[in-house]
Amino acid sequence: MGSKWEVRLLSDLVDNFDAARKPVKGLDRRTGPYPYYGASGVVDKVDKYLFDGEYLLIAEDGENLRTRNTPIAFIARDKFWVNNHAHIVRGNSKADTRFLMYALSAADISGYLTGSTMPKLTQGNMNRIPLLTPPLPEQKAIAHILGTLDDKIELNRKMNETLEAMARALFKSWFIDFDPVRAKLNGRKPVGMDAATAALFPAHLQITPEGKIPTGWRYATINELCSVNSWTLGKTDKMHALEYVEISEVNRGNIAKIQTYERGEEPSRARRRIRHGDTVLSTVRPDRRSYFLALNPPINRVVSTGFAVLTPTKVPWTLIHTAMIQEDVSDHLGQMADGGAYPAVRPEIIGAWQIATPNHSGILDVFHRFCKPLFEKIESKRSESHTLTGLRNALLSKLLSGEISVDSIDQSLRATYS
Repeated sequence: MGSKWEVRLLSDLVDNFDAARKPVKGLDRRTGPYPYYGASGVVDKVDKYLFDGEYLLIAEDGENLRTRNTPIAFIARDKFWVNNHAHIVRGNSKADTRFLMYALSAADISGYLTGSTMPKLTQGNMNRIPLLTPPLPEQKAIAHILGTLDDKIELNRKMNETLEAMARALFKSWFIDFDPVRAKLNGRKPVGMDAATAALFPAHLQITPEGKIPTGWRYATINELCSVNSWTLGKTDKMHALEYVEISEVNRGNIAKIQTYERGEEPSRARRRIRHGDTVLSTVRPDRRSYFLALNPPINRVVSTGFAVLTPTKVPWTLIHTAMIQEDVSDHLGQMADGGAYPAVRPEIIGAWQIATPNHSGILDVFHRFCKPLFEKIESKRSESHTLTGLRNALLSKLLSGEISVDSIDQSLRATYS
């Protein structure tokens, strides 16, 4: 570490804008294009903004201050609104705003929190947080290296959102709205579809007790198309270690953390085994959309009994997965959940969900050929982001402690991810 590194209080490094923040009351809130931030991120979109530029938002209250499940500080850019659950600051002439975000993420703030039930970081205590800081040029260089990795991770996340949205949209068009059938019914060619694929769809709809459906199709339940929770970890399964996925680590297709246990030391709920192509849905608070797709999982990976594992038996896994990640599915399961603090839905409720199923396997084959590469690309991007996150975390502690200098970082790293 160079001699110019100094320990400074946060108040000496930032300009504070807390006086300008304010909540938007529910009755006054209007949907719009601008992010509305709280303690841990965007909570809504509104039609007005308070700030325009780049600022650092620091959680004032919330469980994430203690558990650190979500960052306590994050960058907000462009036009946005902030409620009174987040402090808003910006680096002054002594500090780079993005560097401060990384420095706070590595800082131990436990001694500056108040409140036994709900932790709180007051402005006074926040101002007293000490941070080890190098000269401003080095702060900017550190922030650039770490930020480049974070930018790539964020780019991967947005790309995956787009790819998943494409698969969901195709499923909705073909199997919910029946767009190709309606087009043919009205004497039009189905949009974006070659003649061979269009020929697979009927030209008429029939009336069923469940509603209109393409002629010759039927509504099939998940129980008819899948086996549910069919593979359970047994005492005689010979494995030295288990990779375990907990519900709290899963969000909208992403697994934040996979824990490893020696066989026999795993939690009692680590019982559901998974196969390639399985869709894994949380039965606890299902409206939170804690799901993921298992693609080529290792043989020793298991998930919590709080998940329902859907193993397709009669249709491609792409159909089941895109069907079950539609928003109306999670909304329905959320309404059907019961219980106290942790409302849950029974697996048989999931098994009763119905999917419009064609009588011609060719339609399913075409759908699978289109969606399979999308989900494989998503998995590839997630794997890359996992690697980048590990690299970022390793560099974070070493750069912020001065253990390694910016100049010692291999130039190829910056070239690769810039």
